[in-house]
Amino acid sequence: MRKFLLVLSLGFVFACATPGPVLYPNAHLKKVGEEQARRDIAACEQLAQAYVESDEGKKVAMSTAAGAAGGAVVGGAVGAVTGHLGRGLGVGAAGGAAAGLVRGVAKASEPSPLYKRFVERCLRERGYEPLGWR
Repeated sequence: MRKFLLVLSLGFVFACATPGPVLYPNAHLKKVGEEQARRDIAACEQLAQAYVESDEGKKVAMSTAAGAAGGAVVGGAVGAVTGHLGRGLGVGAAGGAAAGLVRGVAKASEPSPLYKRFVERCLRERGYEPLGWR
């Protein structure tokens, strides 16, 4: 149980480190400064969240379900060999669901290509030159 909680908490920590746009240090960025650039990035991200449909919850749910199914198959096979089919199914499903949840949260934290394009265009309209995401 402790290992499960450790893996789950590490997954959430890494998933929380969401990528953001990298700006080229052009004349506009030098003029307004880093603090204003951060505010402008946040404003563009809020606009993108309002206009770009998100399917993050679906991604997490599908990954969790797939992990549970895969874990149940492996756990059932091990349980059948050891003579504890039911226990093997349960343990495998729980472990697979945990792994699927962590994988799903990590994938869902990655912005979609459409979201990235929206934020980049918004920043360009404000005078910045986005180079990519990090």
